[in-house]
Amino acid sequence: MWNYSEKVMDHYRNPRNVGTIENPSAVGTTGNISCGDSLTLYLKIDENGLVTDAKFQTFGCGSAVASSSILTEMIIGKTIEEVQKITNKDIAEALGGLPAQKLHCSVMGKEALDDALANYLGVKPQEDDRVICKCFDVKESHLRQVIKENNLDTLEKIQNYTKACSGCQHCREDIEKVMREELGIGDETTVKKEEKPLTKTQMILKVNKILENDIAEELRKDGGDIELVDVDDNVVYVRLQGHCKMCPSSTLTLKNFVEKVLKEHISPSIEVEQVE
Repeated sequence: MWNYSEKVMDHYRNPRNVGTIENPSAVGTTGNISCGDSLTLYLKIDENGLVTDAKFQTFGCGSAVASSSILTEMIIGKTIEEVQKITNKDIAEALGGLPAQKLHCSVMGKEALDDALANYLGVKPQEDDRVICKCFDVKESHLRQVIKENNLDTLEKIQNYTKACSGCQHCREDIEKVMREELGIGDETTVKKEEKPLTKTQMILKVNKILENDIAEELRKDGGDIELVDVDDNVVYVRLQGHCKMCPSSTLTLKNFVEKVLKEHISPSIEVEQVE
């Protein structure tokens, strides 16, 4: 269950400026219902370039409603120049933060705002702007902008901010290429992956496999052996057997051989302790 700030809950339960504006100065849209989120933003702008009113209609989760609601409060009374400087970070911060998996809602608000301003200023969309993620209709220019503004250096972060590559994942290679280009990472560099920590069962199976395939065979050559007793976080408890059990160099065997191999294969934070 995600933890939401009081501000998010307030704007979700009591959204401000819901609805439409008759004869709006500009309208911005983003997303689509088939993807699960859709937002339309209406602006009223006076002759001095001041936003005098803003309303929205959205189809989406509570974070989408809250992001749209607070965005309207942020832009009413501001000039076009001031509104153009608002980022998705500003929207999320104004809400007291959003869960990582809901940051795309703040990006959606920024997208609708940019579309409305482009509509008002007569800026035509880029004709050659390809859709890089067809599942969620994410265009390449938008992806590049979000990666750059938020320094998104993992695929998981990109998914959280844009939903791109959260469906069929056929676009994964293209998206990782765009990420490398925007962050200045060479093609030969593997994009950083965020790995979820192993469960205790997964860790036991992995440790046991390494002990059997890479460690026990060597110990058996000298009449010794090793048995896995337990794993607690990054501490591996083992029992030496055979000649290794009585060997005066058993501590060196544990630290210089067993622990070293496990560190190389699993994590540098692994520690090995002997159980009698």
